[in-house]
Amino acid sequence: MVKELTDDTFETATSKGVSLTDFWATWCGPCRMQSPVVEQLDEEIGDKVSFGKVDVDQNTKVASEFGIMSIPTLLIKKDGQVVDTLIGYHPKEQIQAKLEQYL
Repeated sequence: MVKELTDDTFETATSKGVSLTDFWATWCGPCRMQSPVVEQLDEEIGDKVSFGKVDVDQNTKVASEFGIMSIPTLLIKKDGQVVDTLIGYHPKEQIQAKLEQYL
C-alpha cells in the first residue's frame, strides 16, 4: 500500500534508498488516472522502491519546497537526493523503466 506522506513525514520517508512520491490532489483527473498505476507498481516492486503520495492541497510546504507546479508530479529520490521528476500522467512501463535506472 502506498504511504500517505505529509509535510512532517516526507523527508524521513524518502531519505534512504529509492523512493517515488506521487504529488496529487483529489480534484485532479490525471491524478486519479496515475494513482492506480503507482499502486500497481508498489505491489510489484514495493520491496525495492518506497512509494508514497502527497496531497498538495493538504501539504503545501513540501510541494512548495520542491517547486511542484503541475500535478500529477512523480518525484524520484535516491538516498534523499532528487534524481528525476516526471510531470503529468505516465504509463506503468515508463515509470518502471525510470526506477530501474536508480536501483
